[in-house]
Amino acid sequence: MKRIISFVFMLVFVVALVGCGGEKPKAQEDKKEPAAKEKLKVAFIYVGPVGDGGWSYAHDQGRKYLEQQMPDVETSYIESVPEGADSERVLTELVEKGNKIIFATSFGYMDSVIKVAQKYPDVKFLHCSGYKTAENVGTYFGRMYQARYLTGIIAGKTTKSNTIGYVAAFPIPEVIRGINAFTLGVRSVNPNAKVKVVWTNTWYDPAAEKEAAKSLLEAGADVITQHQDTPGPQQAAEEKGKFSIGYNSDMSKMAPKAVMTSAVWNWGPYYVETVKAIKEGTWKSSQYWGPMSDKIVDLAPYGPMVPEDVKKLVEAKKQEILEGKFDVFTGPIKDQTGKERVAAGQKMTDAEMLSFDWFVEGVDGTIPK
Repeated sequence: MKRIISFVFMLVFVVALVGCGGEKPKAQEDKKEPAAKEKLKVAFIYVGPVGDGGWSYAHDQGRKYLEQQMPDVETSYIESVPEGADSERVLTELVEKGNKIIFATSFGYMDSVIKVAQKYPDVKFLHCSGYKTAENVGTYFGRMYQARYLTGIIAGKTTKSNTIGYVAAFPIPEVIRGINAFTLGVRSVNPNAKVKVVWTNTWYDPAAEKEAAKSLLEAGADVITQHQDTPGPQQAAEEKGKFSIGYNSDMSKMAPKAVMTSAVWNWGPYYVETVKAIKEGTWKSSQYWGPMSDKIVDLAPYGPMVPEDVKKLVEAKKQEILEGKFDVFTGPIKDQTGKERVAAGQKMTDAEMLSFDWFVEGVDGTIPK
């Protein structure tokens, strides 16, 4: 009897199962984990090491800020990439690795960016400090000359010898523009001061930069500034008991007794805004040149050696710049020969500033051809 009952029970169960189409109870259905959303890959290439304490370091701080603000983005970087053919190879490798946005952070990468961008129209390229664009290539920079002018006021008020040293990388418009803005700031408070320029023809060479600063100190400079990527010139000034003004990032930690302030970059917000626009499909190729009011350029905190009256003078002029009441390259402006290049009340256009190939009055130096 037990066997018959068991057989009948099993038969009923099988018929029921077949009638239901063989479906599994919901509790026993296979549980599939949702696929992890693939992160947007963004890459950066740097002309120097991220530990240079200057240009590449500042860009890498911006990259880290981007990752912090956008967890759905995965970033990577390659440092110490020479300008020229090597950069074309590296850019190509980054695209092949799946990067959809690439930030090329040095002027000399410009032609390589344009070449690679033509081959990969679905990838967006952003080139720092250049002037060539394409449908998938934009340029970006900040009006660092505004911060340079302000640091020039500090230097002009500080110098006792009336000789200020400027260690400069390459004679391109970007660097010449910075030297001119700095000199105009110096001369606005000290018409007798001159800015002596030495070229190194390198972006990153700590030893060469430091030696250039030493030569300027030996020539009588008692304040040193630079358009270079390391704090070598700052350290040279400190070793001689003189003052200095840093560039790219706050260099006071490297030479605390010398650094009065630094003209600094803040790339992070720009990187976040740009990546968001590309993700949302609203990005269009453009030539961004952000002012100080965008906070892409600024001054680092003042060192203890900067007097209060000088701080107030600088802050007042900074406020005029922020409010658009003052423009650095407003005439009258003369060149080294005393010839008037910008008439009184006239403002230089962006095109003119981006093609600077002459020094203002007060610069002691030449522009190599």
